[in-house]
Amino acid sequence: MQIFIVGGAVRDELLGRPNADRDYVVVGATPEAMLAQGFRPVGKDFPVFLHPQTHEEYALARTERKSGHGYHGFTFHTAPDVTLEQDLARRDLTINAMAKSEDGSLVDPFCGARDLEGKILRHVGPAFAEDPVRILRLARFAARFSDFSVAPETLALMRQMVISGEVDHLVAERVWQEVAKGLQEDKPSRMFEVLRECGALQRLLPEVDALFGVPQRPDYHPEIDAGVHTMMVIDQAARHRYPLTVRFAALTHDLGKAETPADVLPRHIGHEERSVRLTEQLCRRLRVPNDCRDLALLTAQHHGLVHRARELKATTLVGLIEKSDALRRPERFRQFLDACRCDYLGRQGWENRSYDTPALLLAALAAVHSVEAAKIVAACTDKRLIPERLHEARVRAVQALLDQTAKQPEE
Repeated sequence: MQIFIVGGAVRDELLGRPNADRDYVVVGATPEAMLAQGFRPVGKDFPVFLHPQTHEEYALARTERKSGHGYHGFTFHTAPDVTLEQDLARRDLTINAMAKSEDGSLVDPFCGARDLEGKILRHVGPAFAEDPVRILRLARFAARFSDFSVAPETLALMRQMVISGEVDHLVAERVWQEVAKGLQEDKPSRMFEVLRECGALQRLLPEVDALFGVPQRPDYHPEIDAGVHTMMVIDQAARHRYPLTVRFAALTHDLGKAETPADVLPRHIGHEERSVRLTEQLCRRLRVPNDCRDLALLTAQHHGLVHRARELKATTLVGLIEKSDALRRPERFRQFLDACRCDYLGRQGWENRSYDTPALLLAALAAVHSVEAAKIVAACTDKRLIPERLHEARVRAVQALLDQTAKQPEE
């Protein structure tokens, strides 16, 4: 029995990057031998065991054969005579097909270390084409290692996988899982650039793909279209280390611009309602979690109002706070403002501008919170009028804030 560290832990050690996850491959063993040493079985499709002390995963060396479409269309074979090289050959990228033996020596049959040095994402072999998830995984790695390029032969293979329809067999949950991981990388725009370059973006996220080529308002920047703007927005979210909810809202906030009538362009009148509809469509298809969906819909509907906050009347500001359910969900409201910040800064040359409207809206929220609702409810003899009386009191509180702000001298 021989044990090797494999995959990402080896890759990241060579790159000098931290990696807490360590995966192991066991060569020359049987399930019975693993059980005899106290390992606990957890794998369903193929034998994977948890170490009795560390609880790390140890998988028996295996080969795989395509037996159907999509991610689950494989049969696996494990046996004591399966070699380490055979196991590594089924992996996606050369940089993930390296192993480290117990004595510390590197096992690199597919030149992954060379591709790490050359900053190249390259597929291990033709078996890459059998699993469409690998397109998404490669694109995600491009977002993590944003200075890596995709090998031309790998990009050609990915394009062929799209043309053949293999990518259409991806299940919604796996697409969302990989997209969510890619959004949380250091430069998420790279994921979507790679997916677009191979043609997969149009098949998997057509709402996002349709933004490219749609002109923006000239004051944004003449060469920045709606797709490029969206990529800059999600990169802003990554730059600020915002959570997935904000990053997904940044991705979907402007989807409606793709359906702006040609005679209106480059303006995008009424795109908010279209953005809400397309975001709902995307979220249903990918089965996006509720927290991501809700913030995305809120941002798509109201981000334009936030940008104009200093021009709005008190009644409009209170209406925005009420529609956003900010009183009950203040943290979501703050994330909504974070997504709006990313939208504002996601323009050429605007990356380091100040954006102070969130401070105004948070002050307005505090003013609304200061209204003594219990007293208003107690004093209202007609209970049907309670919502109206509360709204009026909130408007007065916010108006007092605006009046006070207007009197303050400019710095």
